[in-house]
Amino acid sequence: MTEKVPVSTWSDVSGMYSTEEIRLPTDPLDRVLGQHEAIEMAKIAAKQRRNLLLVGPPGTGKSMIAQALSLNLPKPEHEVRVVMNPENSERPLLEVVDSSDVLIEQDLDAETGGKLLDPEHAPTNVAERLGFKCKNCGAISEPEELICPDCQTSKVNMGPNSQFADLFGSLMESFGGQVSLAGRERVNTTRTLADGTEETVVFERAGDKIRMLDQKALENRRKIRSSKNKKVLVKLTRNPFVMATGSSEAELLGDVLHDPYGGHEKLGSPAYQRVVPGAVHEAHEGVLFIDEISHLGNLQRYILTAMQDKAFPITGHNPQSAGASVRVDAVPCDFILVAACNIQDIEKILSPLRSRIIGNGYEVLVDIAMPDTDENRAMYAQFVAQEVQKDGHIPHAEIPAVEELIKEGRRRAKLDGQVSSLTLRLREMGGLIRAAGDLAVMNGDDIITAQHVKDALKRAMPVEEQIKKRYGSYTKGLSQDVTSAQKETSQYYFQNEHIPDDSMFN
Repeated sequence: MTEKVPVSTWSDVSGMYSTEEIRLPTDPLDRVLGQHEAIEMAKIAAKQRRNLLLVGPPGTGKSMIAQALSLNLPKPEHEVRVVMNPENSERPLLEVVDSSDVLIEQDLDAETGGKLLDPEHAPTNVAERLGFKCKNCGAISEPEELICPDCQTSKVNMGPNSQFADLFGSLMESFGGQVSLAGRERVNTTRTLADGTEETVVFERAGDKIRMLDQKALENRRKIRSSKNKKVLVKLTRNPFVMATGSSEAELLGDVLHDPYGGHEKLGSPAYQRVVPGAVHEAHEGVLFIDEISHLGNLQRYILTAMQDKAFPITGHNPQSAGASVRVDAVPCDFILVAACNIQDIEKILSPLRSRIIGNGYEVLVDIAMPDTDENRAMYAQFVAQEVQKDGHIPHAEIPAVEELIKEGRRRAKLDGQVSSLTLRLREMGGLIRAAGDLAVMNGDDIITAQHVKDALKRAMPVEEQIKKRYGSYTKGLSQDVTSAQKETSQYYFQNEHIPDDSMFN
C-alpha cells in the first residue's frame, strides 16, 4: 500500500509520484480550499451553534462548508416520535426520547428475539404440537405439510389413534395440504430453575425454526408491545446535514398524508401514522442547508418562525385532503441554518430573516480565488486527491497533471480579474479532473497524465466558448444555427433583422 503523507507546501508534493500519496485531513473543514474566513466562521458556528449566510457565485464550496460544519457537531441526543391520542385521534401527541432511553429500548427489542432452535433440537412434545414432528414416525417436516412425507400419516393434531385421522388426512391431501397448518402456532410450557422456582417458557414458530422465549424475553416483549401506536418522525441515528434547496412547502415544513378513508378504525390509517416530518424537523440538532434561499420566496417567513421558536407544528397542507384536519404541535426543530445565495439575490432575502441570522450568526462573502502560493498549490494537489476519492471511478493524477491543473486554475482566476491567484470555482475544476480521469480510463491508463488534462480542457470547454471558437462570436453562431421559424420568433432577429425602414415613420 502506498504510504500517505500530509502536504502543506508545494515542496511536499513535488517529490511525489502521484496524488495517491497524499494523506487527506480528517476534519472535513480542512478539506475546503481557500475560504479561510468562511471556515473560521463555520468552526465557530459548529461550536457555538450559530447561523451562517454564505454569499458568492456557484461552485465556490458553500455546500461543502455546510456539510463539513454538520460533521463537526456532536451526535443527536433525541429521537422524536408521534403518538396516537386516544382522546382525539386528529391531534396526535408528541414524544421526545433521550438517546439513553432509545438505546435501552433497542436492547429490549433485541432481547425479545429469544433463542432460535432447529426443530430436531426442541423438546419432542413441543416439536409435535407445533407441527414440525410427526407423532407416528418422528420425522421432521414443515408445518405446511399436513401429511408426513415419510409415513403418510396426518400431522393434524387429532390424536394418533383417532378413527377420523386417516379420513381427515386424506381430505387435507385432496386440497393440496393448503387448508391450514398442522399443529399450533405457539405452545406454552414451564420449566424448573436451579433455585427450584418455575418459569413460563413459550415456544413459537419462526419460519423453519422454533423460537424459545424465556420469562425475561416475554417481559421485554410485553414492554415493546405496550409502546405500540407510535411512529418515529426523526430517528436518533440520522444524517446531521439536511439539504432543503428548492423544497416545496410540504417538504420543508412537513405534511399529513391523505387517506380516502380518513382515520376509520378498520379501513383507514390512523392520523399519527400519516404524519410526515419536514426538512426543518429532520435537521433538529443538525444543519439545515438552503442554497439559493431567496428562491423560497414567502416560505422564508416559516424558516424565521422555526428559528425563533425552535419548534414548528406539522399539519396537512392540502385543504381537500383528510390530513388537513390533523395537527401535531411543537415538533422540535432546533437547527443551525446555513443559507447561501448569489450577490445579486441578497436583496431578495427577507429582512427579518437576515436580522435573525446576523443576531445569532454571521454573514460571509466567500472568495472566488486564493493567492498563488506554495501552500495553496499544495492545496490544489490535495483537492485533486479528494476529487479522485469522491468520484471513485477515476485514477489518481501524476504531479505534472496537477501542475497543468494549477495553470488552468491560474488562467480562470485571471478571467475573474484575480491576478497571481488560483480560482476557487472548484466545481468546474472538479469537472475538469473527472474529464481527464475519464480519458485515462477509456485509454486504459492507470494514472491521469498532463496530456489527459490538456485533452480534457478541449472537451470540457463550455458550449459558449465552443460556439465562439467555431463561429467567431455567439451572435454569429446563433445566426447560422437557428431555423427560419425560429428567426421569425427570436427577439434577437426581430430587433436586428426585421428593422422597419424609415418610410414607415413618414
